[in-house]
Amino acid sequence: MSDVGGIAADQLRQFIERIERLEEEKKNLTDDIRDVYGEAKANGFDVKVMRQIVRLRKMEDHQRKETEELLDLYRAALGM
Repeated sequence: MSDVGGIAADQLRQFIERIERLEEEKKNLTDDIRDVYGEAKANGFDVKVMRQIVRLRKMEDHQRKETEELLDLYRAALGM
Protein backbone atom coordinates (compact mmCIF):
# COMPACT_ATOMS: atom_id res chain seq x y z
CA MET A 1 0.00 0.00 0.00
CA SER A 2 1.24 3.44 -0.80
CA ASP A 3 0.86 6.08 1.86
CA VAL A 4 0.19 9.66 0.90
CA GLY A 5 0.31 12.13 3.73
CA GLY A 6 -0.24 9.30 6.24
CA ILE A 7 -3.28 7.96 4.35
CA ALA A 8 -3.30 4.43 2.95
CA ALA A 9 -4.24 5.39 -0.61
CA ASP A 10 -4.99 1.85 -1.83
CA GLN A 11 -7.32 1.14 1.06
CA LEU A 12 -9.06 4.49 0.64
CA ARG A 13 -9.53 3.82 -3.08
CA GLN A 14 -11.06 0.41 -2.29
CA PHE A 15 -13.54 1.97 0.12
CA ILE A 16 -14.50 4.65 -2.40
CA GLU A 17 -14.96 2.09 -5.18
CA ARG A 18 -17.13 -0.11 -2.94
CA ILE A 19 -19.28 2.88 -2.04
CA GLU A 20 -19.63 3.80 -5.70
CA ARG A 21 -20.72 0.26 -6.61
CA LEU A 22 -23.24 0.21 -3.76
CA GLU A 23 -24.60 3.62 -4.79
CA GLU A 24 -25.11 2.28 -8.32
CA GLU A 25 -26.90 -0.80 -6.96
CA LYS A 26 -29.07 1.45 -4.80
CA LYS A 27 -29.99 3.54 -7.84
CA ASN A 28 -30.90 0.40 -9.78
CA LEU A 29 -33.06 -0.86 -6.89
CA THR A 30 -34.78 2.51 -6.61
CA ASP A 31 -35.53 2.39 -10.34
CA ASP A 32 -36.90 -1.16 -9.98
CA ILE A 33 -39.15 -0.13 -7.08
CA ARG A 34 -40.44 2.84 -9.10
CA ASP A 35 -41.23 0.47 -11.97
CA VAL A 36 -43.20 -1.85 -9.66
CA TYR A 37 -45.23 1.08 -8.31
CA GLY A 38 -45.85 2.21 -11.89
CA GLU A 39 -47.05 -1.25 -12.85
CA ALA A 40 -49.34 -1.36 -9.81
CA LYS A 41 -50.75 2.06 -10.71
CA ALA A 42 -51.37 0.91 -14.29
CA ASN A 43 -53.36 -1.98 -12.81
CA GLY A 44 -55.59 0.38 -10.84
CA PHE A 45 -53.92 0.31 -7.42
CA ASP A 46 -53.51 3.47 -5.32
CA VAL A 47 -49.74 3.89 -5.05
CA LYS A 48 -49.95 6.40 -2.20
CA VAL A 49 -51.84 3.87 -0.08
CA MET A 50 -49.45 1.10 -1.10
CA ARG A 51 -46.51 3.20 0.13
CA GLN A 52 -48.27 3.67 3.47
CA ILE A 53 -48.84 -0.09 3.73
CA VAL A 54 -45.18 -0.78 3.01
CA ARG A 55 -44.19 1.75 5.68
CA LEU A 56 -46.58 0.19 8.21
CA ARG A 57 -45.38 -3.35 7.46
CA LYS A 58 -41.81 -2.30 8.28
CA MET A 59 -42.89 -1.36 11.80
CA GLU A 60 -42.98 -3.65 14.80
CA ASP A 61 -46.50 -4.56 15.94
CA HIS A 62 -46.35 -2.29 18.99
CA GLN A 63 -45.09 0.64 16.88
CA ARG A 64 -47.85 0.12 14.33
CA LYS A 65 -50.53 -0.02 17.03
CA GLU A 66 -49.18 3.11 18.68
CA THR A 67 -49.14 4.95 15.35
CA GLU A 68 -52.69 3.87 14.54
CA GLU A 69 -53.89 4.92 18.01
CA LEU A 70 -52.27 8.33 17.63
CA LEU A 71 -53.80 8.77 14.18
CA ASP A 72 -57.24 7.91 15.61
CA LEU A 73 -56.70 10.33 18.49
CA TYR A 74 -55.61 13.15 16.18
CA ARG A 75 -58.51 12.48 13.80
CA ALA A 76 -60.96 12.62 16.70
CA ALA A 77 -59.40 15.86 17.96
CA LEU A 78 -59.84 17.35 14.48
CA GLY A 79 -63.40 16.06 14.12
CA MET A 80 -62.54 13.73 11.28
